[in-house]
Amino acid sequence: MAALGWLTPRRRSATARSVLAGEAAAEAARKSSLEADSADSAEEKKGAEPEEPEFPVVGDERAAAFFDLDNTVMQGAAIFHFGRGLYKRKFFERRELTRFAWQQAWFRLAGVEDPEHMQDARDSALSIVKGHRVSELMSIGEEIYDEYMADRIWPGTRALAQAHLDAGQKVWLVTAAPVETATIIARRLGLTGALGTVAESVDGVYTGRLVGEPLHGPAKAEAVRALAAAEGLDLARCAAYSDSHNDIPMLSLVGHPYAINPDSKLRKHARALDWRLRDYRTGRKAAKVGIPAAAGVGALAGGTAAAVALHRRRR
Repeated sequence: MAALGWLTPRRRSATARSVLAGEAAAEAARKSSLEADSADSAEEKKGAEPEEPEFPVVGDERAAAFFDLDNTVMQGAAIFHFGRGLYKRKFFERRELTRFAWQQAWFRLAGVEDPEHMQDARDSALSIVKGHRVSELMSIGEEIYDEYMADRIWPGTRALAQAHLDAGQKVWLVTAAPVETATIIARRLGLTGALGTVAESVDGVYTGRLVGEPLHGPAKAEAVRALAAAEGLDLARCAAYSDSHNDIPMLSLVGHPYAINPDSKLRKHARALDWRLRDYRTGRKAAKVGIPAAAGVGALAGGTAAAVALHRRRR
């Protein structure tokens, strides 16, 4: 199965769609991870710090980390950046670019995921890529990452992900973005793999039909749950990171939830439950609690400063 469609399925309950989307995302993520391992088995993980940090726990093979993508790992939404890249390659007309530009501008101003705007973007993506080959979009996705996404990674969040990798833990992206796009980003960042929206393809060509529903909200939690079961993980020892209140179901699954660049609803929820908070948009600490020691004070401070400078240049 491959994914790059955003058509909402009918005649299924919301719960059933979420479970189906989650299980499909987990299957696709494990497959891409295994392929990456076999292709690059000689690559070694960086060593742990001389003094073992309290968290992440070095050598805990039953722990892993799950990172939301949009506005958590990367500034803006992956699907909008992808749309810009497709327009440059003449996949669609200027009026469609105007729609993508408006959606991206709204996302930057609001800083949260609005279901209506996100659904509109998904419908646009579906109409654009239907009939194209999966391999073609994967190749183009590599180019688009370099052009529009690479310089939008939050250094602070990247440092947190690296802390888990340095501790010998697997790190997964969990996003509503197409699984192909998410997998490219995960590979470029040196992460284990990605859980993303999965849609069907026939003979390597996109059909425009989703498997389940977009990996959003409860579907993300189902994907993490399915992957944890398949990988033998203990969710109580895992961590999850997100900016959006839509991901509270995923964050609530793990023993170490983090609110990164949180929207107002997630910030309020996180404070009420004493979850860890970190905001790289302003350079301030959202809460002086629970930042992984393995990330290092210097790395976090440097990452924050870089993120602030990037933000100011774009304003």
